[in-house]
Amino acid sequence: MAKRKRYLTATMPDGYVKTIGPTAAPLTHYWRIVAVTADGKTEVFWGHAKSLRETTGKRAAAADAERQRGWRSYGFEAVELVESADPPLA
Repeated sequence: MAKRKRYLTATMPDGYVKTIGPTAAPLTHYWRIVAVTADGKTEVFWGHAKSLRETTGKRAAAADAERQRGWRSYGFEAVELVESADPPLA
């Protein structure tokens, strides 16, 4: 039996909205790292995970990346995905 396709939406604290789907993957959280490089440029990394534990593991990886890549600073944010059966309105 095929899994039902659904849309997942993440709304970040700054108002940014990311929609994922259609997907049957068991995703629960969306994460984003906004890093400031040594030369002042901004890099954004994002992804989604199947659990809160997997998501919080990205926070430790971000700290390692800060040292390895020489970022001036970075912010890590994670939010829970909200499910919808219908596609988002454009």
